[in-house]
Amino acid sequence: MRKLILVAVGLAIIALLAVPVYAQDQASSTERELGVHWLAIAMAIAAAGCGIAQSRAVAGGCEGVSRNPGATDTIRFFVILGLAFIEFLALLTFVVILILQ
Repeated sequence: MRKLILVAVGLAIIALLAVPVYAQDQASSTERELGVHWLAIAMAIAAAGCGIAQSRAVAGGCEGVSRNPGATDTIRFFVILGLAFIEFLALLTFVVILILQ
């Protein structure tokens, strides 16, 4: 019950903090452009997330090989495939940033 009350209070605070957003005028076309610093922050977050995901994938692969050495080739294949997908997310973020710039 305590957690439910805490979540409800948190949501109420977030809702009250969002009220001034509705009172703003619509931005002109020049104000809608994203600054380079925001794009750099987005790329930094994407790179950090991909780095964490890659480290967890490699750690999971190493743990899987240590538990079942007979499945080394299969685990290696899926770890490399997973790393390729994770790296694609970082590259996709980079491409979107280049398009938005």
